[in-house]
Amino acid sequence: MRKVLYILGNLSDEDVEWMARAGKRLDVGDGHALVRQGQPAEQLYIVLEGHALVEVAGVGTVARLGSGEVIGEVSFVDSAPPSATVSADGRCIALALNRRDVEARLRTDGGFAGRFYKALAIFLADRLRGTVDRLAYGKGQAMAAGAIMEDELDEGLLDQVSLAGARFDRMLKTLMGAPA
Repeated sequence: MRKVLYILGNLSDEDVEWMARAGKRLDVGDGHALVRQGQPAEQLYIVLEGHALVEVAGVGTVARLGSGEVIGEVSFVDSAPPSATVSADGRCIALALNRRDVEARLRTDGGFAGRFYKALAIFLADRLRGTVDRLAYGKGQAMAAGAIMEDELDEGLLDQVSLAGARFDRMLKTLMGAPA
């Protein structure tokens, strides 16, 4: 869940409302592929409920993503085909944002573009640091003092957490058809 806080904490209420209105609620069953390795990705996803498995051909499962995780963000940023397949692990509900819709909004709203790309940059930096820490830790090296653990938040983001959580709740209500 903390991952989506990086995104929603940097966006405005208007941005989040737009995402909830422009996005599509996707409710899929076990094994349904949201993203396929090597195939162009036309959607950016935020996991709302459930889990998804990240699998790399020749390697196997490399991660299990849960509520609040973003899927397809790397291919969204660099336009290269995904380097992994991401499939539902049991029932999974996600917000699907069409690439063309997001790109159109980015072109027409400079403020949204700045906030959106900053949020993605922070999210990707966190994911990269986590990967580096896991690889280093796996080789017998201790984690660096002051490193942010999986269940911790960067102190610079703490003031945005409550606001981001409220935005996530409103997005869920909008997508689930409940009054906001």
